[in-house]
Amino acid sequence: MTRILVTGAAGFVGMYVCQQLLERGESVIGIDNLNDYYDPALKKARLARLLPHPNFQFHKLNIADRKGVSELFDSERLELVVHLAAQAGVRYSLENPAAYVDSNLVGFGNILEGCRHHGVRHLVFASTSSVYGANTRIPFSEHDNVDHPVSFYAATKKANELMAHSYSHLYRLPCTGLRFFTVYGPWGRPDMAPIAFTKAIFEGAPINVFNYGKMQRDFTYVEDVAEGVIRALDTIAVPAPAWSSDAPDPATSNAPYRIYNIGNNQPVELLRFIEILEQEIGRTAVKNLLPIQPGDVLSTFADTSDLEQATGFRPSTSIETGLARFVAWYRDYYKV
Repeated sequence: MTRILVTGAAGFVGMYVCQQLLERGESVIGIDNLNDYYDPALKKARLARLLPHPNFQFHKLNIADRKGVSELFDSERLELVVHLAAQAGVRYSLENPAAYVDSNLVGFGNILEGCRHHGVRHLVFASTSSVYGANTRIPFSEHDNVDHPVSFYAATKKANELMAHSYSHLYRLPCTGLRFFTVYGPWGRPDMAPIAFTKAIFEGAPINVFNYGKMQRDFTYVEDVAEGVIRALDTIAVPAPAWSSDAPDPATSNAPYRIYNIGNNQPVELLRFIEILEQEIGRTAVKNLLPIQPGDVLSTFADTSDLEQATGFRPSTSIETGLARFVAWYRDYYKV
């Protein structure tokens, strides 16, 4: 039984990662600060699904609390770390950038220090497809330069990748970063499009559809994502033997460090996404078509060949199946 820390355990992806690790017999230590960025009741409901498991422990802890994180690593004898805790959201980063500094920069620094000083065998951390920013060549490849983020959220996640590489280089800490592509499914965040759209459709309220619905997203079902995270955790990063300092590859290193996309490799136009929701709900959405917002990107499309080659992971859930499961959960959870 391996002792694994999962930060953001009461989060959307975190809950599923914890569940799948527990199902295969691991010992999981989960932390979360249960903040009010969105309804804490949803986070507590997710946590309630984990707490009965005998191999799950929970600590309410903010990763920005340096002393608290240090004490956690001192006491728990952790072998592996899955770092999912972060301040998420592109649009909120325009309103409250300090929250992103505290959680995504200070907090991640605290996690790196804990891993460094306690012999953690592998750190897997969440990055985001948002780091591709102003890039227009698709599908997005981990081997492309990503130095032009268009939101502060994306900038902090790119910084996480650089911070992790420095610890991998200096302390030989194996680190793997995963760039998530538009995760959706049951127990999702209320600030994300699936719940916001579904709530509005049920209520007959208009939904804001930016870029007139012409944006594409590589929607990836949450259980597939959790499987990919765990496969990456099992595949401990090693130095790339062909890495060259004359032509440095951003996805690999001469340190034990890797970056992977984790997506569905099948982008869906936003209007098609809404159409499937309408079919599952049995109602037509009232659409308020608007221009693109600052910080948004037109398309996300993941090249996932590296992750598949390294781990065998390939998402298996279609958008139609995933949204059917999501709407069924929404009806049950929100009693509509």
